[in-house]
Amino acid sequence: MGEMASAKEVENYTKAETPAPLEKATAFAQKPKKRRRLKVAHPERCIGCLGCMFACSRTRTGTVSLQNSAIKIQTQGGIEGDFRVVVCRGCQDPPCARACPTGAMEKRPDGSVVFHKDRCIGCGSCEKACLVGAIAFGKEKRPIKCIHCGACVDFCPHGVLELEEVPATGG
Repeated sequence: MGEMASAKEVENYTKAETPAPLEKATAFAQKPKKRRRLKVAHPERCIGCLGCMFACSRTRTGTVSLQNSAIKIQTQGGIEGDFRVVVCRGCQDPPCARACPTGAMEKRPDGSVVFHKDRCIGCGSCEKACLVGAIAFGKEKRPIKCIHCGACVDFCPHGVLELEEVPATGG
């Protein structure tokens, strides 16, 4: 049987291994802030099952509808072609936010774009401005934009999608 540690040894170990509360706060404050962004990590793996689209729609709107999904799966080259995954890329200088006349699409200081439903007039400027076609209008005639929540990642059976951490300064 091993020897038991003395009370003094336990006290010394605890003091050496556990940083003081002030040290913890300082270390936390020095870490660079990050945000999550959806990434199409392996587009060649996509089989077009649409699981990501259904998961997005269900999570975001409570409905199971391909039209209400912020992620789109499209075919390239007909029936025998590959699939293309269209999702918000989290642009550093988002054209959708620049094009919105009412500020309904607003770039936050951390670099993410938030959609303010109450400010939207349904003009479609954001949809036209999006360079990758990631914004589409749903049944309510309002834009559906990815919020990078990751629901689609969990429902992709082939690991096509990933959430990545990027600097909160718009990276």
